[in-house]
Amino acid sequence: MSHNYTDSVIRMLGEVRVAPAPTAVWGELERELGVRLPDDYKEILGRYAPIQLNGHLFLKHPSTHRWNLGRWMEETVQAFSRSDLTDLERLGFIDPVFGAPSGLIPLLNTDRGEDLFGVVEGGAGEWRLFSCDGDEALYYEYNMSFSEWLYRYLIGEDMFGPGSGVFYPGPIVFESMPMSEAERSVRWEGPERGM
Repeated sequence: MSHNYTDSVIRMLGEVRVAPAPTAVWGELERELGVRLPDDYKEILGRYAPIQLNGHLFLKHPSTHRWNLGRWMEETVQAFSRSDLTDLERLGFIDPVFGAPSGLIPLLNTDRGEDLFGVVEGGAGEWRLFSCDGDEALYYEYNMSFSEWLYRYLIGEDMFGPGSGVFYPGPIVFESMPMSEAERSVRWEGPERGM
């Protein structure tokens, strides 16, 4: 029996504190990208984003103006397209490219300069995940679903390369991402997770 990582992440994060956005915004973003995003990615971000988890990990959403996922994806693709892609060739990319539909698509980032990208494999629609550590632009491949990657990140595993793990015992700490200059950030904790 396989582990349902989406359910495990939702149990770990707990109750939703923001009003869910209409699911139509995901269709609009996918049409712009020319690719269907992973279902578990859309489900988790649809429930919780925009939010910062445990002081580092940012989850953005396509329906918000200030923390807009689509705009952030576009800006990140532009920034990375100008970077050294030598390390991606080590991972088997013949002609590495950023951006949808066939290149590396930014999925999330941290305040430590780390980024997670996904790329769709041909007609099968399978996703491969690649993290970038930010310091030296070293890329690491993770052959797993987005929800498994997020679960492992939240329990402190090295999900942005060797030595990158950040483990915080106790509940996940949430920090809201203000929707205007006047709004203040709010912090709260998820459910106890026995760690």
